[in-house]
Amino acid sequence: MELWTSTYGGALLPAAVLAPFVGMLLGVLLGGRQVQRVAFVVMPLGLALALGIAVAWQREGQTLVYLLGGWAPPLGIALRADGPAVAMILAVAGVVCGIGLFARADFGTPVGVKESRAAFSYWLLLMAVWGALNLVFVSGDLFTLYVALELLTFAGVPLVCLTGSGETLRAALRYILFALCGSVLYLLGAVLLYGGYGTLDIPLLAGVVRPGPVAWTAFALMTVGLLAKTALFPLHLWLPPAHGGAPAAASAVLSALVIKGSWFLVLRLWFDVMPGVATLGAAQLLAGLGAAAIVVGSIVALRQKRLKLLVAYSTMAQIGYLFLMFPLAFEAGVLVHGAALSAGLLQAIAHATAKAGMFMAAGLVYAALGHDRIADLAGVARAMPLAVLAFAVSGLALMGVVPSGAFLAKKLLLDAAEGSGQWWWTLVLQGGAMFTAGYVVLVLVNMLRRPAAPLQGVKPVSSLSQWAALGLALCSLLLAFAAVGPVSSELIKNPLDAGELGTTLLVILGGALLALALSRRSLFAAAGAPHSDGAVRRTTVVLGIALEQFDAWVRRWTSAGLLMLLLAGLFVGLLRAGQAA
Repeated sequence: MELWTSTYGGALLPAAVLAPFVGMLLGVLLGGRQVQRVAFVVMPLGLALALGIAVAWQREGQTLVYLLGGWAPPLGIALRADGPAVAMILAVAGVVCGIGLFARADFGTPVGVKESRAAFSYWLLLMAVWGALNLVFVSGDLFTLYVALELLTFAGVPLVCLTGSGETLRAALRYILFALCGSVLYLLGAVLLYGGYGTLDIPLLAGVVRPGPVAWTAFALMTVGLLAKTALFPLHLWLPPAHGGAPAAASAVLSALVIKGSWFLVLRLWFDVMPGVATLGAAQLLAGLGAAAIVVGSIVALRQKRLKLLVAYSTMAQIGYLFLMFPLAFEAGVLVHGAALSAGLLQAIAHATAKAGMFMAAGLVYAALGHDRIADLAGVARAMPLAVLAFAVSGLALMGVVPSGAFLAKKLLLDAAEGSGQWWWTLVLQGGAMFTAGYVVLVLVNMLRRPAAPLQGVKPVSSLSQWAALGLALCSLLLAFAAVGPVSSELIKNPLDAGELGTTLLVILGGALLALALSRRSLFAAAGAPHSDGAVRRTTVVLGIALEQFDAWVRRWTSAGLLMLLLAGLFVGLLRAGQAA
């Protein structure tokens, strides 16, 4: 394939990037309630462009390329879309359209109603996030990726504080300051690479970069900077307050979409820019941080009083799964594009759709009740069954039951772990599903409980919003069917098969036991009722409290700063040791 000429379908790439930004500019010019109308014109257009890119990529059978101004790198800038980029462009387009339908109830401006600052800002920021993500996916050099990542950050931060409360403003400030720390590390790494090799174009750089002090340092700095922006444990200082305090439609964007931009850059850095620099030891550290995120995030989620904070910590845990693929992608000591990378992309898309649905469902519950206290959710299932169904389906999809995208991703990773002899990741993959089931069971038990008195003052919520949440959840639950082409259909099994059904029931039972052991209140104790804990539960609760305190310590500024430096040093040491071996 020729990398230095534009391909026939390449012209769609700048169109996919520009369409949301043009819509944003039109929204600013037209103002007021016209912004929503512009957004609802851009959404089907952007989805059509994403489908067109997918069709062009499949038809041409090669990476789509567009040279800006007709100048080839290193003098010019090239936009490129390979398989991972095409998959993410298509997935993000679908999720944005689903979130847009949901947000219509919260941020719409009906005729005769005064325009609000929050509604005006939301639609502009949603389009800005979309355009920035598309630029992340198609950028062909590290500096353009940096620009795209900063656009994404500055579009995502205001979503945190749309309500204008002091709490959300503080959360947004934490987010932007920590994200900028990550940006500085990334930019330092890019500067080192340019100084050492004279180019930042990804194919050109991949051809000349060699293991050495410059490459090791740049690789470590850029990786850690991107981990901070992705909020991988223990660099998640900003995530819980930002996701937990934002409006539901904004939280869905932040959790499902924004963090995928920096994660995708980690993929580009490891698999395309410096695969020869990456070592198995460094990949084991990256996956180890992912495993820690699953355990700590899930347990702290079980300790939350509020539903949205539970879902926020669930996001922290689910981010961990996105990094388990890295050591499993090594073959004969070399990082390769293979089944593990496909599994990571499937996991990212499954997480985006399911987590958007889960945040939406949580937001609907808050809007209806005026609170989201988990202990006081009794009777919600009867009052708003569609929203509760959306939450349940999202939870099942995140657990990885057949035929969800997470199931197929887990299956591919389990096969890779078995083939490479890395049995310890099998334990993480199998046990992680039980942790996910734990907080899903905790919420559903409270929602399905009969209330002591009939619920009063339940506000009606939009049917369209409920169907949008359920639709995205179902997309995640049925995602495996969409992947039959790229992967073997033999991996998708009947969910009613005795073995699969038994596995699902075992995961749910394990999750129920974790919820019984670690939740703030005994799982089956009614709100306000006296209860006493046995010796085993008292012991497990102490463990939960200890992890809560550890999480609070990790999320201090001093701790987070020291951990960033420590991780950068560890990565440099592991890269050097791996090359020496």
